[in-house]
Amino acid sequence: MTTTEGLTPESEEMERELLLLRGWAALPENYRIPEVAPSLDEARAFCKELAESHYENFHVVSWFLPKALRPHFHAIYAYCRISDDLSDEVGSPAAALALLDIWGAELDACYAGTARHPVFVALAETIRECAIPKEPFADLLTAFRQDQTVTRYATMDDVLGYCHYSANPVGRLVLYASGEVNGQDDEEKFRLSDLTCTALQLANFWQDVREDFVRGRVYLPQKDMEFYKVGDVNIAEGIATPEFRALIRYELEYARGLFEEGLPLIGMVNRSLALDLDLFSRGGLEILRAIEDRGYDVLSARPAISKSTKLKLALRAVTARLLPFGGLSRGARRAETAA
Repeated sequence: MTTTEGLTPESEEMERELLLLRGWAALPENYRIPEVAPSLDEARAFCKELAESHYENFHVVSWFLPKALRPHFHAIYAYCRISDDLSDEVGSPAAALALLDIWGAELDACYAGTARHPVFVALAETIRECAIPKEPFADLLTAFRQDQTVTRYATMDDVLGYCHYSANPVGRLVLYASGEVNGQDDEEKFRLSDLTCTALQLANFWQDVREDFVRGRVYLPQKDMEFYKVGDVNIAEGIATPEFRALIRYELEYARGLFEEGLPLIGMVNRSLALDLDLFSRGGLEILRAIEDRGYDVLSARPAISKSTKLKLALRAVTARLLPFGGLSRGARRAETAA
């Protein structure tokens, strides 16, 4: 008996094993699933090290989080980090898909109480304490699988559909881990969180147009590119024509509108989370400002937030931490006063 592709089941399984071997070989050794599950303390130490060594801003963010919540955020970040690396760092869509299937099976095992990978051992405790459903974790894997097969998006609605899986689950996980999902205003919090996360994703897309193109992906909606008379050749040549700059300006203003629409969430959550939301929203808006400052040229060089601006954002957040209501939005101050 053969499969529709002409391979016997045995040959198909052998090919899959070869893909997995190739994929794991391209990644750090400790990404592999061990034979024996670590203890919870060992698992949490693994996630903490991974989070703080990979993400330059995690030390700043962690400083604002209550100590009891840090292991939860470490575990969630570690899950996202490894999922992303399985998708982007193995050099083969087929190998990436095979690894993501293994990772998805380990997610299932996590909810069944039989996971062995340290990320899922730590995550299981976070899931239990914070009552997190499987959907946002699974949605992220949907996005990473989509990255292997979809490289262009026809309309902005299609891009937003991708963000539904790639960005919005992260914000929802943060709300769960912060104890903000409690039956009161949950749907409104989710809606505002989705707006903010989608805006952050779009800001990163417009910042990384050239880099994504090199990897074979274009997130600029094809319909918008056609309207502004911009083609792949414009991106490949790395020359920001007037038409290209007009396109980026249009997409940037759309992202800014999403940021502004999502800002009321800051006034609906606890102070520690409000500080982080304020920091990240303003950081995303600064990315858009950096693009503006370059005249919407994201091709000749990658627009980035300057070190001085990063320092100002961090100092602003620290000031808000130390001085009552010092750096929060009006909405957040109102919520603190009401509390």
